[in-house]
Amino acid sequence: MRIKGTEVTIMHGVLTGARTDAVVEETAGKDSDLCNVSVIPIDNGTQRYRIQVVTAGEGRKPDEWSIRGACKNALEKAEQLGLESVTLPALGCGTSDFSSKASAKIISQEILHQIWDNETKLKEIVVCLAEDEVFEIFKKNALGYLDYIVNKLKSPFLTVDAIIEVTGGIVLIERSNPPFGFALPGGFVDYGESLEDAVIREAKEETNLDIRDVRQFHTYSAPGNDPRFHTVSTVFISRADGLPKAGDDAAEAHVVSAGKIEHLSFAFHHKKIIQDYLIFKAGDDPFKSV
Repeated sequence: MRIKGTEVTIMHGVLTGARTDAVVEETAGKDSDLCNVSVIPIDNGTQRYRIQVVTAGEGRKPDEWSIRGACKNALEKAEQLGLESVTLPALGCGTSDFSSKASAKIISQEILHQIWDNETKLKEIVVCLAEDEVFEIFKKNALGYLDYIVNKLKSPFLTVDAIIEVTGGIVLIERSNPPFGFALPGGFVDYGESLEDAVIREAKEETNLDIRDVRQFHTYSAPGNDPRFHTVSTVFISRADGLPKAGDDAAEAHVVSAGKIEHLSFAFHHKKIIQDYLIFKAGDDPFKSV
């Protein structure tokens, strides 16, 4: 299957028959060597390198930690060598009784991390399996897992919104893009970013304010809250000094007193969020009937 620009293949055969730039081999070493990688240049007409990884130590069998680390380090080494293709074995399965199904899941997870997180230049990643039973297990649990994550798992988009209290009221923006209307500052969480980092970033981008005393208020997840698509939004309470200045998706930025909220036309479900917050601020629980 193809993930972004990389072809991921499960091959039935032996490592020496793999037609890739490098093959990864499993080896034992000292406990201090676990997950370490070494490179041996070769020239057999197809392969250029043998990448050796340590998954077992002195009396220590391969486990999830050593298999995951070895796979990750082997793929990173292939990147550092500038290779376009690499072949992996069923790490942990040949030298111990480690579960082939678990190995398949770990290896597929690390392949996914390498492709998604590191913008890999590898064009082909092959997992080569000699035994019939192990091959069938990997075909089902590695390719099946990757297909589910990449092609079938359709999750809501993760967003954050900031209730920013300043002198005079709450900071609101007027959106420059549809859906139009007033809104709390906020936006999408980037991959690899925490919710807290995302809301601080979005507040700065949309209002030019440095927020402080940041804490979670509530998470809103109803599918109809955003007319574009299903989002799950975590709302944060915060404070800031000074006046907002519009930026990013904001056409204008305003400080609005609580008494004027009811008279404004809002995008999304942000009027409901502010109403809930004002109830909470008054000492009641706006979610007691949820």
